[in-house]
Order: sequence, then C-alpha cells, then structure tokens
Amino acid sequence: MRVFITGASGWIGSAVTDELLAYDHQVLGLARSEESAAALEAKGAEVHRGSLDDVDSLIAGAKAADAVIHLAFKHDFTDYAAAGRSERAAVEGMLDVLAGSDRPFLLASGLAGADLGRALTEDDASPFHGPESLRGGSENLALEYAERGVRSVALRFAPTVHGTGDHGFTARLVQIAQEHGDAGYIGDGSHRWAAVHRADAARLVRLALEKAPAGSRVHAVGEEGVPTRDIAAAIGAYLGVPTVSVPPAEAEARFTWLARFFGHDVHASSARTRELLGWEPTGPTLLEDIAGGAYAAAAGR
Repeated sequence: MRVFITGASGWIGSAVTDELLAYDHQVLGLARSEESAAALEAKGAEVHRGSLDDVDSLIAGAKAADAVIHLAFKHDFTDYAAAGRSERAAVEGMLDVLAGSDRPFLLASGLAGADLGRALTEDDASPFHGPESLRGGSENLALEYAERGVRSVALRFAPTVHGTGDHGFTARLVQIAQEHGDAGYIGDGSHRWAAVHRADAARLVRLALEKAPAGSRVHAVGEEGVPTRDIAAAIGAYLGVPTVSVPPAEAEARFTWLARFFGHDVHASSARTRELLGWEPTGPTLLEDIAGGAYAAAAGR
C-alpha cells in the first residue's frame, strides 16, 4: 500500500516508516522542515510537505494514498484546548476525503484518562468527546467514520513507548530526577503505567494496517502496568540517586505538566489486540531499558 503518514519522522513515526518500508509498503511522509524531509528521503520514503495546521496539505496527502496513519500531534501543554481543536480539524479533513472508500485510517490515541480501577480493554470507549477535549475527541470521531466507509482504527499507545533515544515522558522523569538529586514517585507509587517498546509498537501499527477491521481499538501495550515507584527506583538506580515519595500536594511543583500523567493509574490490557493481530511483544521491558542505558541522552551521559 501507499501510506500517508503524519509524524513520519517522529519517535514512533520513524520506526513505523522503517517497518512499513521493510515490508514493501510505500511511505508518503508529512514533513514540515528540511531536516525531516531529508531524514525521510534517506530512508527511501517520499516526502509530502505540509503541517498539522495546514489542513489542505493533509487532505492532499490523504487523497494521494491508499491508507493514512495519523501519528502527529501538537503537544502544547500550555494550551491543550487549542491543540485539541487543531487535532480535530486535521482528523476531520482527512476522514472526509476517505469517506466511502473503505481505505484504512489509523490514528494515534492514548490510554490516559482511564483510572477504572481495573485494566482498560479494547472494549472500553474513550471518554473524550468534542474539539476541546483530550486530543480533540479524535478517537471517537474517527471510529464514527467506520459507518461511513472508512476502515478506521484507533491506535492506543501506552504512556511510555520506550527505547534508546526516547525523549518522551520517561526521559523527562530522568531529567527531573537529575535536577532534584533524587528520583520521585507520587504518593505510595502504586499508580501504574502501561509500557511498550518502540519496535513492538511499530510492528503493531503495521499489523493493524494490514489486518484490523473497521472500528477497531488496538492497544500498543507490552506491559500492562509498571508501578510508578518501580519506574522511579529504576531511574534512581541508574543515576545513583535515592528514590523518594512526593506528596500529591507537591507533585505539580516537582513534575510540572507531567504530574497530571504520572499521577494517573494507566493500567491496560492488550490480550484482545494480540489475539486479533497475532502480535506478541518481544522487546526489552521498560525497567530493562532504563537499567541498560536507553535514557543516557536524557541523563546527559
């Protein structure tokens, strides 16, 4: 298939691009900078210039492809409502192009906001609706198009997609631990984070593109829930600093915007995804990656 990918040069997207190219798919990657364009061309992907704010460029990319994988998102935590509106406009524009074609539309979603007291499953609907909700309510919007002739699939990524060079949530936790001289967790540290290795996540995306039926939710989850105190302990051991409990009232002061995610219990199952796609994670665990130096760059080493 010829696949239009937004976020094709990003952390997850670059691994997805490599995975698709290795399996003889063609990649048309969105690029807003010369650096991103050069990185895509070096891999053997075709470049489509544009940005998330340029909906016309996204529509053109979707029209030119057999499938769309939407992985890009404006992570502006200073104005998340605006980021949600931008996301919804981008998703709606591409979905309207695909309506009635039965072409695949896969979009990145997440597991945040669950806190169900049990493992979130693929049957649990997203609680987010409307343009100013988390990610603009784009997961529910996309799945509605399954009844409008789009093979829409929600890719629910674990909060930490880890691996060497990761610059996401776990990398920030490493940096915060360095800044404070100790590795903190919130409260008793019983909150859990689902996790998945980057290579496993990329393979899941390819399998979902090839196999997932319209209206599917698939979970990129290798580990159902790693206690946050264990994450902090692994960071502390790697950095050689103590591990400490941070009272919930002080969490925002220490973790800033990350407190809203690190304090949530994001526990999720991928049992049905594994059965549906024949996917089995094989990469290192999160704690193995931390101990093995995957976050050396974040630690300045």
